[in-house]
Parts: sequence; C-alpha cells; structure tokens
Amino acid sequence: MSGIELGLSIIGGIIFVQIQLVAMVRWLVKHYLNELVPNSGSSLKDQITRLEARQHEILLHLIEK
Repeated sequence: MSGIELGLSIIGGIIFVQIQLVAMVRWLVKHYLNELVPNSGSSLKDQITRLEARQHEILLHLIEK
C-alpha cells in the first residue's frame, strides 16, 4: 500500500467516524426533544405540569388554613 492510499484510508476512516457521531447526536437530540413535548400524559413536560398543578393545590390548601 502506497503512502497516498494509506493517507486516503485514514482520511476516509476519520470522515466515517465523524458521520457516525453526527448521526448519533442527531438521534439523541430528537429523542430528548420528544420528551419536552406534551403527548397525553407520559412525557416529562406532562409530568412537570401535573406536579405544578398539585403544588398549586397544596398552596391553596395551606392558605385556607
């Protein structure tokens, strides 16, 4: 294998690894952002909304006493 072929192989490998990393990050971002969108009860956003509502009810209950 000549020096040029070796260099091209190394550059090709580096490019391949970078493409895989970009794809992995895109997949992670897509799935994390999915958790921040309300979806009828099972997302993180829905759980936070329920906790805020409960906190508000407790606060109103404490104020009444």
